[in-house]
Amino acid sequence: MSGDDREDTTTYTVVINEEEMYSIWPAAKDLPLGWSNAGKTGKKDGCLAYIQEVWTDMRPLSLRKKMEEAQKNR
Repeated sequence: MSGDDREDTTTYTVVINEEEMYSIWPAAKDLPLGWSNAGKTGKKDGCLAYIQEVWTDMRPLSLRKKMEEAQKNR
């Protein structure tokens, strides 16, 4: 059985950074610097489905703010 054929039994945590970008991280590991728990833990498929549901604007927060400011100044 190759490594690709094994079922992923890892429990993941959905994490979010200051730019409101999401990712998953193994729940058993310390969170990486700059990332915090987004409130969802589970199997990979469930965590990715959660991210797809909540992360509706893929632009980083800083870009969204700059674009909003530019729109106001028109």
